[in-house]
Amino acid sequence: MTLAVSPFFHADSWTWSHVVADPHSRQAAIIDPVLDFDAKSGRTSTTSAQQLVDHVRAQSLEVHWLLETHAHADHLSAGHWLKSQYPQAQLAIGEGIRKVQKTFRPIFNLGEHFPIDGSQFDHLFADGERFALGDIEAEVIAVPGHTNDSVAYRIGDALFVGDSIFMPDGGTARCDFPGGDARTLYRSIHRLFALPGDTRVFVCHDYAPGGRAYACETTIAAQKAGNIHVREDVSEDDFVAVRTARDATLAMPALLLPSVQINIRAGQLPEPEDNGVRYLKLPLDQF
Repeated sequence: MTLAVSPFFHADSWTWSHVVADPHSRQAAIIDPVLDFDAKSGRTSTTSAQQLVDHVRAQSLEVHWLLETHAHADHLSAGHWLKSQYPQAQLAIGEGIRKVQKTFRPIFNLGEHFPIDGSQFDHLFADGERFALGDIEAEVIAVPGHTNDSVAYRIGDALFVGDSIFMPDGGTARCDFPGGDARTLYRSIHRLFALPGDTRVFVCHDYAPGGRAYACETTIAAQKAGNIHVREDVSEDDFVAVRTARDATLAMPALLLPSVQINIRAGQLPEPEDNGVRYLKLPLDQF
């Protein structure tokens, strides 16, 4: 049975979240949900995440999984808030999150009491691990290169690639974050290219190059034939050269510092201090 995929676009961060379901059992997963954040005021809200909840209710779905493709650097995760709405669901990410937590704990001076074992999540996926949504089988594919913890979820005939690749005219993810590596990303993408050409591919971000309409769905065949950075005829060395040169021109994501602090906590906000207020840290002269 074909997986039902319902995409939701968060315009402020150019992020696609996906609600996916087995139409027969109504078992569902929510992939890469966004917590709204206004950096100017420091305010968070669940307006976008509530749209996912409303859709789940309207479709009479049962949420079994809350899936993160990685600890995003451009938006805050709504995973923790959604866990409060669906306590039976497993909040999960790839096991590489441990490396990300280990990298950023000293940067934000979180202290030895901050766990770097991934225990903020309900489940850490290993490469090749399998699970199911009702009658639809799913597989986890580790795709490091953009980040250490990046994974793709192959659920039925659909593949959710996170930031590893964008739409073909958008190319690939940057590799200049801590733990990133262009050569590793090339090899990860070629693992995905080994999948059947008609596999539906759903991206996590789209920046609408050239002013076209925003889009989130393509195929493995379309990526291999037309991805501007990593067509199947592009060599590893050529990709590394292009990716490295492009990364050198990119500004730091506007929300990297708040996003990573929240996302390595599985979307949970920092504990309130003695005045009842929660605070994010802004490390100076570190990036």
